[in-house]
Amino acid sequence: MGKYVPIVFLALGIIVALVTSFITYDWLQEKAEADTIKPLKTQNVAIAKVDVTWGDVLSRDMIEFVPYLRDTLPAGHFTEESSLEGRVVITPIKAKEPVFESSLAPTSLTSGGVAAVISPNKRAMAVKVDKVIGVSGFIHPGNRVDVLVTLRKQGKHDPVTKIVLENVHVLAAGTKVEKDKKGKESVKVDVITLEVDPIEAEKLAHAATEGKIQLAMRNFTDTKDVLTSGSTRGTLLASYAKAKKKRTYKKSKSYTVEMIRGTDVSKVRIKGR
Repeated sequence: MGKYVPIVFLALGIIVALVTSFITYDWLQEKAEADTIKPLKTQNVAIAKVDVTWGDVLSRDMIEFVPYLRDTLPAGHFTEESSLEGRVVITPIKAKEPVFESSLAPTSLTSGGVAAVISPNKRAMAVKVDKVIGVSGFIHPGNRVDVLVTLRKQGKHDPVTKIVLENVHVLAAGTKVEKDKKGKESVKVDVITLEVDPIEAEKLAHAATEGKIQLAMRNFTDTKDVLTSGSTRGTLLASYAKAKKKRTYKKSKSYTVEMIRGTDVSKVRIKGR
């Protein structure tokens, strides 16, 4: 019996090795299957092929399609070219950005231009400015500006500068060619188109006719109206001036004294120190 002991241990070793091999193989097979990357499902989404500005009418050469993961598709996206062709853009879209429904005018609007982006009950009004008045050309569509006017009050020689419109939305900024005052040479004039209500339109027209207009750009988050008294030559020169010292006068006390001279009695007021 003793001579079979080594054989038995060898057989047991072989069996243990086989079982271990099978278990290891199954574990490695399951891990390999788990590590295998499953193909992700995608969907072609419309993006802008070039920079598109507001008021443009979309055409096929402005759009291209790129794959997006279906699980991460943005809301309001487009997957068909036919649903975009002829739509009017109301907010600028940069190249390679997706085209969203929120960036487009209603399907009932088929013509582009300024009229497509005017808010209800608003008006678009163009104002001619120079590079200085137009904040050196830094005013662009979507900016917010205040409108200042400098003019002379009736019957007064001292001009006054006053903010007449605040937080006005800029619809467009561009240039147009005009003849100079002598009608000979052509000059480029900056034109800023502002979105105003009817009352603001009247103020803007009056300011442009009676005085000189200046635009002041403001922060997008600054929507608070500021009440001002306007600036005149006097208030301008008083800026950063030393306050004048007021003279103080000390009131002296006075006393009333009765004087008796014989039968005459009179009152006399005597000033004190």
